Amino acid sequence: MSSTKGEATGSKPNRDLMARPGTGMKGQKIRLLTNHFNVGMTNTDGHFFHYSVALSYEDGTPVELKGIGRRILEQVHQTYAVELAGKDFAYDGEKSLFTIGALPGNKFEFDVVLEDSSSSRTARGSPGGSPGDGDRKRSKKQPWSKAYKVVIKYAAKIPMQAIANALRGQDSEQYQEAVRVLDIVLRQHAAKRGCLIVRQSFFHNEPRNFVNLGGGVLGCRGFHSSFRATQGGLSLNMDVSTTMIVQPGPVIDFLLANQNTKDPYQIDWAKAKRMLKNLRIKANPSNMEHKITGLTDMLCKEQTFMLRQKNGDGEVHEVELTVYEYFTIHRRIPLQYSGDFPCINVGKPKRPTFIPLELCTLVSLQRYTKALSNLQRASLVEQSRQKPQERMKTLTGALHASNYKADPLLGSAGISISSQFTQVEGRVLPTPKLRVGDHQDLFPNKGRWNFNQKLLVEPVKLERWAAVNFSARCDVRKLCMDLQRCGKMKGIFINPPFEHIFEENPQYRRSPAPVRVEKMLETLKSTLPGSPQFLLCILPEKKNSDLYGPWKKRNLADLGVVTQCIAPTKINDQYLTNVLLKINAKLGGMNSFLATELSPTLPQISKVPTIIIGMDVSHGSPGRADVPSIAAVVSSRQWPYISRYRAAVRTQSPKMEMIDSLYKKVSDNEDEGLFRELLRDFYTSSKNVKPEHIIIFRDGVSESQFNQVINIELNQIIEACNHLDESWSPKFTVIVAQKNHHTKFFQANSPENVPPGTVIDNAVCHPKTNDFYMCAHAGPIGTTRPTHYHVLHDEIGFSADDMQELVHSLSYVYQRSTTSISVVAPICYAHLAAAQMAQFVKFDELSETSSSHGGVATASSFQVPALPPLHRNVRSSMFFC
Repeated sequence: MSSTKGEATGSKPNRDLMARPGTGMKGQKIRLLTNHFNVGMTNTDGHFFHYSVALSYEDGTPVELKGIGRRILEQVHQTYAVELAGKDFAYDGEKSLFTIGALPGNKFEFDVVLEDSSSSRTARGSPGGSPGDGDRKRSKKQPWSKAYKVVIKYAAKIPMQAIANALRGQDSEQYQEAVRVLDIVLRQHAAKRGCLIVRQSFFHNEPRNFVNLGGGVLGCRGFHSSFRATQGGLSLNMDVSTTMIVQPGPVIDFLLANQNTKDPYQIDWAKAKRMLKNLRIKANPSNMEHKITGLTDMLCKEQTFMLRQKNGDGEVHEVELTVYEYFTIHRRIPLQYSGDFPCINVGKPKRPTFIPLELCTLVSLQRYTKALSNLQRASLVEQSRQKPQERMKTLTGALHASNYKADPLLGSAGISISSQFTQVEGRVLPTPKLRVGDHQDLFPNKGRWNFNQKLLVEPVKLERWAAVNFSARCDVRKLCMDLQRCGKMKGIFINPPFEHIFEENPQYRRSPAPVRVEKMLETLKSTLPGSPQFLLCILPEKKNSDLYGPWKKRNLADLGVVTQCIAPTKINDQYLTNVLLKINAKLGGMNSFLATELSPTLPQISKVPTIIIGMDVSHGSPGRADVPSIAAVVSSRQWPYISRYRAAVRTQSPKMEMIDSLYKKVSDNEDEGLFRELLRDFYTSSKNVKPEHIIIFRDGVSESQFNQVINIELNQIIEACNHLDESWSPKFTVIVAQKNHHTKFFQANSPENVPPGTVIDNAVCHPKTNDFYMCAHAGPIGTTRPTHYHVLHDEIGFSADDMQELVHSLSYVYQRSTTSISVVAPICYAHLAAAQMAQFVKFDELSETSSSHGGVATASSFQVPALPPLHRNVRSSMFFC
């Protein structure tokens, strides 16, 4: 391949998002309602004026404290109404301000004094915020000064007409800016009501909206509210939203709950320090608000500081006191228990300020940004789900309570918001027919099916296998016999396992997980006559077992043995069947096929060699920049099937969403990228044919990243194809799937969720681009969340019906379950592969120091560790199933 062609990526023309080719017609029509509320806008001839805002202290030091900007600008609005010609403005809380119509000048400089001393969230000098003389002398230069300078400068003009143009399909940057202004108005409206603001979601400080998740964490229910351009016009999309907050109240109560102990003397103070850092407290009795910067190393009764006092002659001298003595003797504040514990530090490194623990109360509505435990996550899901009718009632109440009619800026923009849910027309697509064993057809009912009296379509033979038990309380011999019996009913021939059940030696139970795994594998190697085909591993914990990662890594990367980990609590035939579905798929069998892939009659796929790709990137916990992101790409194999997949996985820089390893040219003949590996596998597994059609499903990207997907990632994929064969020019189709959105659908004439197979490609879809919503799965609990599919690029030429049928069909080929799933199987598999490979190296065991609230470690100096390659025996398997 010539170097010019290989380096052509940068010179290729920019691809634009494709326009909608039409709407689908297939399926039974159904009347639906959606949580979009129509918006009228009369002032389309006006303009939004954008001004930059610079805030500084009296000495010119920029203001960097979060949250204080709104209070400063509110004071500007009140104090300088005449100078600003009485205009209302929308302030984004940072560096931008917007008005409707121009201010009377292009630059303004104002001085503002905030009267409330708690405006500063840093402490003042001595313990409890009692400043000494030296502090007072320097107060004008300190960040807690009450006087601020505000400079407002004209930046740009945004025509409101851009919104009207976008509704006619003429999208533009000016439209994005105009709608951003309207969203900022909503945020400011919520801020004035004391809400916690998380992007476009707003959370009120109302205890009735809080649910206890355990560990000192509360779920807080609020509302998402944002403007969207749709085919039906501008709409307000409103939905129920939930975030996690720290339990407000006494700091000691939070620590006891967080560390799951009733005894304060059992608190791990190093862990407490990490957990409390950057949280805000109110100190008694001053009621001033501060930000926690740390804890003292010494106890309150031992921690000393120098107190400056005047003697009878007026001379200043210093006295060394403990914090405990200062508060109990000088301040006469009785302390019951703080003397035995560290103090809270709210000062700076060179000027610490100490406050006893029991005088500190955590303020409400502080986000909890660490990862939830499995129990907390389950509790959050359980307590935040709502049936469709309940959610509609909640949203109607929230819209009424928001009282957007009273907002002066929305009024000036001529905005009026309907109180009625928008009516849309959906279509319920025909359910795909499945093929199982003995050439039997299986007809799913409401997105579900089962294998009762049915055989798997391609069952495997399990001849050499063993069972391993890591100290779980389980009758392993009976479990193995039940597995054999259940397998026989499904057509899987299962020999008895190796006669010896490999029970963990009790002396290693408390050893580190890698040691326990190594000892078990040594026992296996010395006892088994040869390499097993499969290992069944019984773990003691259902979720997050430390053994899982080392066990998977040693077997899949080093030994090339397929394993299935289970942590059984209730064993019945349904449980065993689900386990067998995974085992069969991992070992190369298939549980069911689509009847259309065997016929073969899938549009655009069955007649032309086609590879289907699923791509996803998973990231570490929020606030961690020392954990690499994991990019996973799965691909279909053995065309014309679309039910078999394999995966390729790589690490990349933390928090990087675009996959950077699809094409990695090492030399003219060598490409070490992900895509080449998958293309070669397709070729060898599909009777030596190259794919002429490449269909890519991409998960996890926002609308602002769509252009990068079709111009950066797709270019890499094209380069990988060119590197293999310059004369080969396959056609590409790129579809993004989004689950993280706020559009919901409700049946107009039924309290039930929308039926599986419901598709919507009108009314609330984009005015121009090619998108649709699909509810492929049944929603037995809560309200169904549809998947929003965006067809960004289509060289293959799918009609709307054919594309929607393909997406619907790919929701029925997931080998792990007997239900249709909410997003296409290739994306689910990519997600599973990334999650499993991330366990190979427990990256999360790296330093926890960066996980404090509000603090994010930098990734600039971070060396991305590579994942170990999979053993050749399992590389092409569905090991992730």
